[in-house]
Amino acid sequence: MDSKEISQVVVRAADSKRANDIVVLDMRKVSLMADYFVICDANSNRQVKAIADEITDQVEASDIKVYQTSGKDSANWILIDLGDVIVHVFQKDTRDFYNLEKLWSDAPMVNIDSWV
Repeated sequence: MDSKEISQVVVRAADSKRANDIVVLDMRKVSLMADYFVICDANSNRQVKAIADEITDQVEASDIKVYQTSGKDSANWILIDLGDVIVHVFQKDTRDFYNLEKLWSDAPMVNIDSWV
C-alpha cells in the first residue's frame, strides 16, 4: 500500500468518528520527514482519543504498521507515526495555536472530497 492509500484509510477512519476539518498536506516536495501529513481536530479529549483509536484500529486492520503514537495521555494533540504518513489529531484550540497548515504552507493540500 502506498502512502496516498494509507492517507485515504486514515481520512476515512477519522471521518467515521466525526473529526473536524480533515486536511491532507502533500509533504513530498517540502520535507523528508513524511510524504503526507493528515491533520484533523475534535472538540474534546474524549473525541480526540476516539478518533486516534479508530485510526489506529483501521490502519492495523489494513496491515499498516504503526511506528509510534504519542500524546494519548493528555489528548490535546495525538501524533500517530505511520512511516510515510504522519497523523495529527488535535483539540480545536491546540490546532489553532500550532497552526501546522500555516507552518507548512509550502505543502499543497490534497483534495480528499472523493475519500469521504
